[in-house]
Amino acid sequence: MKHLPLNLLIGGTLVGSIGCVMLIGSFWTPYDPLALNFAAKLAAPSLAHPFGTDEYGRDVLSRLMRGAAASARISLLTVLLATIFGVFLGALTGFLRGWFDRILMAVNDALMAFPGMLLALGLLAVFGANEKGIILALALAYMSSVIRIVRGTVLSIRELEYIQASRLMGNSEFFTMLRHVLPNCLAPITVMATSMLGWVLLAESSLSFLGLGVAPPAPTWGNMLAGSRAHIEQAMWLGIFPGLAISLTLLGVNLLGDALRDLLDPRLRKRS
Repeated sequence: MKHLPLNLLIGGTLVGSIGCVMLIGSFWTPYDPLALNFAAKLAAPSLAHPFGTDEYGRDVLSRLMRGAAASARISLLTVLLATIFGVFLGALTGFLRGWFDRILMAVNDALMAFPGMLLALGLLAVFGANEKGIILALALAYMSSVIRIVRGTVLSIRELEYIQASRLMGNSEFFTMLRHVLPNCLAPITVMATSMLGWVLLAESSLSFLGLGVAPPAPTWGNMLAGSRAHIEQAMWLGIFPGLAISLTLLGVNLLGDALRDLLDPRLRKRS
């Protein structure tokens, strides 16, 4: 029996475990993550509060669970939007070419010249620093990478024999693109979307850390990390647990992305 790759086992376990926490945190937490309890403020980790409490007496574990749900919602919706529109535009430009390809790729190259975080900061000034604004800003910031990868894949496929055969059979360009081109782009799209999930999670946490994400008191891992700075000497657990949650999630997503690339890329499969 063939053993599963180590990166798939570790990455899948981490992502699956954190996914369960995110799902549970959407419906249930040990305490109300917004309830104030000044009698228990900055309490160290204990049986009652396994991850301690913050400066307002709120349970850190409950806030981490609810924050995981918020971070997951933002990350997944951002990746979904960026992938859908990026795949559509990338496939259209790569398959049809012509003036549309030249204009769109010129705009796309201009967007790619900006770092993703810098572009997201500029877009947030337009959309506003709220959850919907973050999703739209990050989706537009990372969509250009999807367009570039999908276009390159389509360009390598569009001249193959079975594409020419589909045209000779009288199939329309649109049908040929949907039936024969896009299914063969699935592997790079899957790997790209998985990698982007980690990028978006880190970007959302960074924006929240800078005070441009979801506004407190609603918890996200980024704004919890930002709030811990004022109490890092007397209550280090306020920064350790959100930072550890972000690190483990990124590790799991990256390992899972590597495993999917190894499984979906035929050249890498042959080497193994």
